[in-house]
This record gives sequence, C-alpha cells and structure tokens, in this order.
Amino acid sequence: MTKPKYLEIDEVLNHLKLALDQQQPFSFIRIGDGENLILSQDTVWPMGKVLQERWAIKANLGQKGLFLPNKELRDEVAEAVRKADIAGILPYDDVSIKAPSYMKRELTDQVFTHYGLSPALTCHACLNRYLAETPAFWDMLKNRRILLVTRTAAEVKPVLEAEPYQLHISHTLAFHQYEQMNETLQWITEHKDDFDIGLFSCGVNAVVLAQKTAELTGKVGIDFGKAINIVMFGKAN
Repeated sequence: MTKPKYLEIDEVLNHLKLALDQQQPFSFIRIGDGENLILSQDTVWPMGKVLQERWAIKANLGQKGLFLPNKELRDEVAEAVRKADIAGILPYDDVSIKAPSYMKRELTDQVFTHYGLSPALTCHACLNRYLAETPAFWDMLKNRRILLVTRTAAEVKPVLEAEPYQLHISHTLAFHQYEQMNETLQWITEHKDDFDIGLFSCGVNAVVLAQKTAELTGKVGIDFGKAINIVMFGKAN
C-alpha cells in the first residue's frame, strides 16, 4: 500500500457533512477481520485455510450473514474498497476487535497488495463506533431522511426516532443474508429519491451496500457495523 491520508474523526465528519449538504455521493466502508478473510479466499490464502478459521465456521453456522466459500462477495468487496471515498482499516497494534493478529492489519496489507488496492483516504476501522458516541454525528443527521438497513431494523427504528437521536427514518430494510444483495440494491436504486443517507449494519455485506448505494443513487452510504449495538445496548459487542 502507498501511504494514504489518515483521517481523524473530525475530518471524517467534515467529509460527511459536505457530501450531505451538497447532495454528493459519498461512501465510508470498513475493513476488519471478517472483510480480510472474505478477501483472502483463494487469493492470499487457500480456501481450505479460510474455511478452518473460527470466523468462517461461525459464518457457515449462519451467524455472519453469509456463507463461505463466496468468491462473488470477495470480488464485490475488493471493488467497494477501490471505489469508496473513505476506507476504515485497522492499525498495526489494534486491540479494539477480538481476532487473531494475523487476521488483522497484516492480512489487510496482503489482500490489498494482491488486489492493488490503495485507498486515498483512510481512518480507523472502528471509527463507526466513535461516530455512534459523538453528538456532532447525530446532530448532522437530524433533518435528513435516513435509510436503515440491518437485520433488526424494525427494532432500531423507534430508538433512533426517540430521544436523544430524534432522527427521521424514512425507510427500513431487514437484511439477513448475502442472497438479498441484488434485490436490496434494486430497491435502493428505485427509491433513491426517498432518502439522503443510508446506514448499513449487516456485516461484510455492508461494505458493498454502502459503496454501491453512493454509486447507484448519488447519496451517502455508511458502513455502520456494530455501532448499531451502541445505539441499542450501549456497547458494540
């Protein structure tokens, strides 16, 4: 990877506000251990090694919103990284997520090298969690029309519409599995005039959904990840 510009939270907020105010496409995606593993399938790791990882085993038990092998998602994630405006990546000394060190930044560097990925703008991969705890982020979303895409969208909607958030959730989509990707993107495209920003909390699928939403609709797409748990339960995990 060439050295990208690393953004702090205030700088990410500035990019986000500018895109919303000027109604420009913008996507923020994140690459953690799960995304690394998806990207490693038959690229930097043989599939057999991928499938032995605990994350992959949990995925194939139905706990990650996808089943492996999935080379189609692999290539879609790579394309999303290539096109996203900001990509969250893990620091080399990361302790914020529970995963073996070899599945963190070390693997990010390997898969990015394989695909020739070099995001111009990066930030901490867990910045979404910091956003969820930052009043300025929620203030920015007030008076915007928000599309909420997550497995528990119906439960999250009334929480975000109440104090202290008081947001306008214009639409919700319950997203459970990768197999919903195409129909979800089709729905989003057909309803592009009904929202200003999409918040996506659906595992690795959110990387593709956030970037594609910006590309297909000209709106803002945020890979919100486990930050939705902060909203619901006060903590990410």
